Amino acid sequence: MFSQTAEYALRAMSALAARSPSSMTTGEIAGVTRVPPAYLSKVLQALRKAGLVKSLRGIGGGVSLAEDLDEITVLEIINAVDPIRRINECPIGLAAHGVQLCPMHSRLDSALAMVEEVFRETTLAELLAEQSGRGQACKFPKLKK
Repeated sequence: MFSQTAEYALRAMSALAARSPSSMTTGEIAGVTRVPPAYLSKVLQALRKAGLVKSLRGIGGGVSLAEDLDEITVLEIINAVDPIRRINECPIGLAAHGVQLCPMHSRLDSALAMVEEVFRETTLAELLAEQSGRGQACKFPKLKK
């Protein structure tokens, strides 16, 4: 249901959240999230354009969250890289449907609306809090200094 780009963005943001307020280099993020560095650069660019991360070049630079953990939602992250596409009109262009969706597409759009709502209400802070109690799920390795 979700693209690999959205998955990569969520991994990157989770890694940054776990290290917040510290910054990480793109290479460090790629290493702990197992996202290919070239692809990660494009994902981080989209996240920066959306105002979710900030980056600083040079020695001591890196990427960090642009907002507090409890202000960034999963929906914002996904919409920054690959927005959820709601069904507003008949996807197959049937004129007989007019302005109303058929029952199937109406139900599919309702499901998408529910997913959007859950993601709108879920913050990075909540994801990190839930992960801490569930063992090995998405624990990112510590960086060597």
